[in-house]
Amino acid sequence: MRELVETVARALVTEPEAVAVAESSEGDAIVLDLTLSPEDLGRVIGREGRTARALRAFVSAAARKRNQRVVVRIKD
Repeated sequence: MRELVETVARALVTEPEAVAVAESSEGDAIVLDLTLSPEDLGRVIGREGRTARALRAFVSAAARKRNQRVVVRIKD
């Protein structure tokens, strides 16, 4: 899942080398912390959070196929 989030985020931003995804676990969920440059924060969040919501839905659907629970957090 980490690679999936990283690939999608790199496609959205203007500074792909600044994209980093840290993976940890909290309870039964996998937590992916997405870090990127401050200039690209708006691109990943999107208008009214639509892009971030779509990214989370996409990752959640992929995780459900593997019977996992994944939470994506965007760090600023």
